[in-house]
Parts: sequence; structure tokens; C-alpha cells
Amino acid sequence: MRWIHAAGRGLLVLLVILAGYVASGAGAHQGGGAEGRGPLTLATAGDLTGYLGPLLEGWNRTHPGERVTLVELPDSADETHAQMTTDLRGGDRGRFDVLNIDVNWTPEFAAAGWIRPLPRDRFPLKTFLPPVVDTATYDGRLYAVPYVTNAGLLLYRADVLAEEGVPPPRTWAELERAARTIAPKHGLGGYAGQFLPYEGLTVNAAEAVYSAGGTILGDEGTRVTVNSAGAREGIAFLARGVREGWIPEEALTYKEEESKRAFQDGRLLFLRNWPYAYVAASAPDSRVAGRIGAVPLPGPEGPGTSVLGGSNLAVGTHARHPDSAARLIAYLTSEPVQRQVLTRGALPPVRAALYEDPALIRDFPYLPTLRESVLAAAPRPKSARYDQVSLVVQAVVHDAMTGHETPEAAVRRLARELAAVSSR
Repeated sequence: MRWIHAAGRGLLVLLVILAGYVASGAGAHQGGGAEGRGPLTLATAGDLTGYLGPLLEGWNRTHPGERVTLVELPDSADETHAQMTTDLRGGDRGRFDVLNIDVNWTPEFAAAGWIRPLPRDRFPLKTFLPPVVDTATYDGRLYAVPYVTNAGLLLYRADVLAEEGVPPPRTWAELERAARTIAPKHGLGGYAGQFLPYEGLTVNAAEAVYSAGGTILGDEGTRVTVNSAGAREGIAFLARGVREGWIPEEALTYKEEESKRAFQDGRLLFLRNWPYAYVAASAPDSRVAGRIGAVPLPGPEGPGTSVLGGSNLAVGTHARHPDSAARLIAYLTSEPVQRQVLTRGALPPVRAALYEDPALIRDFPYLPTLRESVLAAAPRPKSARYDQVSLVVQAVVHDAMTGHETPEAAVRRLARELAAVSSR
């Protein structure tokens, strides 16, 4: 999941907001020598757009007593996770005060004691879309604050479906039929997601399993629930697509960017991706600009279930200036900043009211669909050993999609290997 996957690029907007919002006085009260206030180091995945640095300079000019130093980690979520955890294991020698973390890392970081619990009353949680708050909790306590949310959407070539007189698919059967019969007539691949064995495949697999009524883990990772008819049906859907050809074999090498590029270059009829891909495919340099649409992910009998993506902001246990860290997080989740997260960064905000703003909907027509998808979304399996859980899911589902294992055998193997992870 290069979480920009969106999720990780949540930080890209870190200070998009600074020029206007800070100037209005929102951040005028300085930390100076106040207890718990002072300079901060903020860690995030790599800044792919190049404008985060200048925005941080704007923050630092107006907050000289609470300067933020950005530490950019690799683009890859797996590498970012590895570098963050290595630093956090260093205890009070760690560099990171505030961390922009994938939503699914919150339980792991909290259980390990790497991030500190936060007071709920300091943050506007009631103004957020309800499902996003659950991603920031562990064992009944708030350990992070949602900053960017995300849900998968099905992007489609509206011009092609209109020419064929076919509505966008609501079920897997409708998706399969169009991907198998209509796509080849127009020289297109049928359907793709993020199927390289990395975090993105865990997301796609979980969505397929959830959409079919299955689950993977229960009780915050202590109980394995994957051995079910729903899990078999979900994995069979993905494996069948590759076997029958309506999922191109090339899609087995796709992460977010590769799949986005294939769609915006006009090579796919359908694509599962995050909303940022809709924005990119609508840009003037896209070959399909003005000819696309977006609907919720389909499922066996109707709309399916997306995995909840995004990123949360957490404070390291050994943060040097925890009050400044909390102030920064409150600022980044304020309404003016969240508006800029969307309008400048094309990233889904966590503030619920923004999804009903007519002016924003005019500029971002997918917002009502995204809101529907977020409200119906489910988190990835919660586990203090999530990195190991994800590695197991990636490996097993990839083997099923490449034909090395039947869906039935894959589910049995998942149950065994996840049970071994949970018992460690």
C-alpha cells in the first residue's frame, strides 16, 4: 500500500493549509517555553509531489518555537513501516515525535508501547465520519487521530458502457460479464486492482472476502475466522478472473500507480483503486478524461465492502514535546485544513460535513459515492502483529491467483498460518 495510497500521502497536505489558515490567526499562539512545547520531528512516507517542503517552511515561519522537521521515509508502505518501527524500538533515542501512520498500524504501534494514548476531548472526533475513528483506537483507547480516510472505488469507462447500453456493474456477475465480453471488443483489459504481493493485495483480498460475507480475524487479532464460505468465494472471484482472462496477467504486477496508469492510459475497462486515481484519470493529460465514472465496489449480490484506508497521526511515546505534537494534530484535523486536504491534495478528508458541501461536490463529483463507500467500509484485520498477518494474506492469495493453489486449499492454509501468527 503506498498508502496514498493516499493514505500515506496524507502528509503531503501537511501544510498546504498553512499559508491561509495560519495567517488568519489559527496558529498564532506560540509554544515558546511552555511545558511540553517545542520543536517537532514528523515522519511520513516520501513526498512524491515536491511541495511539502515549501509548505513546512510556511509553518515554521509562523511557529518559530515549535518548528517541524520533516523526515521522509520511502514511498513503499512496507519500507516506511520497517524504518518507523526500527526507530521506535530505539526508545528515548528515537527521532520521531509525530508519525503519519497507515490506519492499520495503530493497534500494532499501541500494543508495542510505541505511541501514547491521547485524550478524546482534545480532538473533534464527533465531526468525523464515524468509521474512521475506529481505526485510531486499540483496546478501548484513542491512540491516534484520523487525518485522511479512504475507501476503494470501482472506476469504469463510462463512454464504453454507454455505447454498449450497459449500466455500471453492481454485482460481481455483472462485472465479470462486461469484463469478459465488452472489454475485448474495445481492445481493453477487463478488470484490475492492486495484485502484486504487497499491502495492496491484502487490501484487495480483504475486500473480496468481506464483500462475500467473510472475515479474516476477530477479537482484535486473537481469533482466526477466515475458514468460511465467504472467504472461499472471495478468493475464488479473484482467482477465476486471472484464470479466465478478464483480469489481465499483467495486473499481477500492479501496485496503485501501475494500475492507475493503465486505466488513465486507456488500457482497462474497470479498475479498483482509491479516489486519487479518479482525480488523475480526470486530469487534462489523461487519455480518458471526461469519459470515466465511479461506483461503489460490487459484491456477489449487490454493492460490496471496501477496506477502510487512510492515515492517522500519532504521538510517539518518547516525543520531546507532546503538547506541541497534540496541537499540531488538532490543527491538521481542523475544518479549514481538512478542506485543503481535499481541494489541494485530492485526498479524502475525515470531516463528515465536507462530503455534503455543494461547492466541493461540484469540483469532486465522486464525493457522494466515496462517502457511501466509507460509511460501509470495514477495517483490515486488527492485530498487534498486523505486518505478519498481511504477509501471510499476500503470499497465500497470490498463490491462489497464479493457480498454484485452489481457493479452497488457500483458505485452509490461511487459517493454519494465521493461527500460527496469532499464537506467537
